[in-house]
This record gives sequence, structure tokens and C-alpha cells, in this order.
Amino acid sequence: MFEVVKDLIGEHATLEQQLADPGVHADQRRATRLNKRYAELTPIIAAYRAWERAGEDAAAARELSAEDPDFAAEAKSLEREREELTERLRLLLVPRDPSDDKNVILEVKAGEGGEESALFAGDLLRMYLRYAERQGWKTELLDANESDLGGYKDVSVSVKLKGGAAAPAEPGQGVWARLKYEGGVHRVQRVPATESQGRIHTSAAGVLVLPEAEDVDEVEIGPNDLRIDVYRSSGPGGQSVNTTDSAVRITHLPTGIVVSCQNEKSQLQNREQAMRILRARLLAEAQEEAEKEAADARRSQVRTVDRSERIRTYNFPENRISDHRVGFKAYNLDQVLDGELDAVIQACVDADAAAKLADAG
Repeated sequence: MFEVVKDLIGEHATLEQQLADPGVHADQRRATRLNKRYAELTPIIAAYRAWERAGEDAAAARELSAEDPDFAAEAKSLEREREELTERLRLLLVPRDPSDDKNVILEVKAGEGGEESALFAGDLLRMYLRYAERQGWKTELLDANESDLGGYKDVSVSVKLKGGAAAPAEPGQGVWARLKYEGGVHRVQRVPATESQGRIHTSAAGVLVLPEAEDVDEVEIGPNDLRIDVYRSSGPGGQSVNTTDSAVRITHLPTGIVVSCQNEKSQLQNREQAMRILRARLLAEAQEEAEKEAADARRSQVRTVDRSERIRTYNFPENRISDHRVGFKAYNLDQVLDGELDAVIQACVDADAAAKLADAG
């Protein structure tokens, strides 16, 4: 059982050695990547070693129980502990979502229900802001379209770990790891502030949660990524332009992007201009790909803000919150709206882990 962990132990030891090398930290990106992987493996290794110790101690207690019956109870206790550690280790070995450590952009949009829906969207926003505060996360309002009565027609916020990449989250505790389950349609049942006859209304708001795209602050081009051809300029110009091989064509082999420049008099100048254009095109392509991935994630979460697509219901008269995906129900809606979301989110986390374990066989 857990033979795969032996390979992870070797990887963990190698990472520890690399991170102890001061030269590794000269490359901040590499150091961040190694730190992240080390943080992922550490709880797995710790759980495995505790699992091994519990097994060895239980075996020793069973042997001693033949001479001293008092050890029999200790053996049973250690066996129960090992069973708990077995389950914990199985959960830790479930494949992780590669976006779990990412920060998120969270959007709340009013849907059916008019002004009441906009007020509910404001309630949801405050709930997430308070939850983020409880988690020690940073929030930043990006865009907001307020309604006449103080709610929001739509609002977007950034939610991120304090300290950024320099302070990686514990496994399963990243912003995306917790908030990704919030995407979908949220339904509210209550007497609106705009209702004069005390009738309960139902309305909805949509929540979209997207892992924040990585900043593309530079373009890395490998020495073997380029094919550079020079040729004689064919356009109008002076004698030196048309009679020397000053024009440059650069092909970026991994993407097939081709850039040509022939306006400058020297080959060096044309090459510099072509490289500037190539970098700009590669940057644009990386950003477009990141935006496409975010758009795909957005479409997969919620199609329309329609009550029939609800993932959760907030029932004010009963002080009840229900998550329809996992069957979670609790009667502390007031506390949840004040940011106590952990129990609701954990129910989704546990259901997701159970499904992954079932898929893994």
C-alpha cells in the first residue's frame, strides 16, 4: 500500500537539497516553483511517516500483549489511529487541481428579481469579503455597477493571499481551492425591502469565480527557438537599403510566428525592430490564451442567472442555507452571511474528494 509515496520521498529529499542551495534563490521563479512543490509534498511525507510508525507500534504492542494484557488495548488504539492515517493519506494522494494555489477574480451579478436581486448580490459580496477577512486574504474592488437602492447589478473583486507567491498556502487552503465551489446561481427566498405586504419573494444572483491568470510580464525566448533569415530589401529606399542584405525575417519555431523588417538601413537595426515586434506578438498570444482559459472556466460555471440552475438557496424566514449539489443544509444563515462559510465549503470539498477517490478506484 502507498508504494507511490516512496518516489515522493525521494523527490522531497531532492527538493530539500535544492532549496538549501543559495544559488537556486537567484532565480526567483525557479525558487517559487520548488517551494510550491515542496509545500505540496511535505504533508504527504509527514502523514506517511506517521502511518508507518503507527503500524510498527501496533505490531509491537500486539507482540507484547501476549505477555502483558494491558498492551492489547494500546494495540487496538494504535490500529484505529493507523486507519485514520490511512484515510488521511488517501485523501492527500488525490490528484490536486493545478489552480488550487491561484488567487481569484470573483464576480457577482444580479439576475431575476430586479432591485431585490441587486440587493442580494450586495449581500453575497459582503459575505465573501467577510469570509476573505476571516481567512486573512486581501481583497480589491475591481469594478462595480451599483443599483438605485444600494445593491449591485454587477461587481468584481480580486481575492488573493497576503504576501503573494512568497507565502504559498497550505495544501487545500489556497483562495481558488476554497472559493472555486462558489461559482453558480445562488437563490434567495425572503421578504424584500421593497415589498409592502410582507410576501416572500424568490430571486437569484450569479457568482463567477475565475483563477487569476498568471502575470505575463516578460517573454522568454530560447536560443534555439528562432530561425533568422536575411535578404535584400525590396521596398523603396536609398542605395544601401536596396543593395545589401539588410532585411531580416525571424521565425519563432514553437509558434510559427513570422516577423519581417526591412525599413532600417542596417541588418542590426532591422533585427532589433523585428525582435521587438516578435516579443509583442508572443505577449499578446500568451494573454489571449490566458483569457480564453478564463472564459472557458466562466462558461462552465453558470450559463444564465436563472433560478432553475441554482446551486444554493438562502431561505431567510427559516434562517436556512441549502447547497443542492451535496445535500448540505444548516440553520445558521445569519452567521454564513457574516462570513462563516467554512462548513458550507468543506461539504463541497469533501464531496469532491470522495468523487475523485471513487474515480481513482
